[in-house]
Amino acid sequence: MGDQQLFLELMVTQLRYQDPLNPTDSADFLAQTAQFTALEKMQAVADQTAMLVSTQLAFGAGSLVGKTVQWVDETGAEHTGTVRGTTFLATGPVLDVDGEDVPITSLLGVGGSDSPAPTDPTAPAAG
Repeated sequence: MGDQQLFLELMVTQLRYQDPLNPTDSADFLAQTAQFTALEKMQAVADQTAMLVSTQLAFGAGSLVGKTVQWVDETGAEHTGTVRGTTFLATGPVLDVDGEDVPITSLLGVGGSDSPAPTDPTAPAAG
């Protein structure tokens, strides 16, 4: 049950069982309403922040296609491979690294493990 739902249920229960001869002070009621409004706004900000983080992860995962990555598997062993694609699941992006599904949260690093491409000794020097 969400915090908003709990707050509403408590407020309704309080109103239902208040003493009709001594009702809740209007200032208290307004304060509770203000608290509820603040809670709603904070939840909206939290939801938007979560959506932004998810979007950033998706863009980040997409930019890894073609890159060499290092990751750790469930046993703790480290691996290196090339990202071939990505799938976006509710739990976060999952990378296809040389045919193996690797959650983006398992990455240890990007790049750095490939040796540089061999140079052609017959090619003219740059400069």
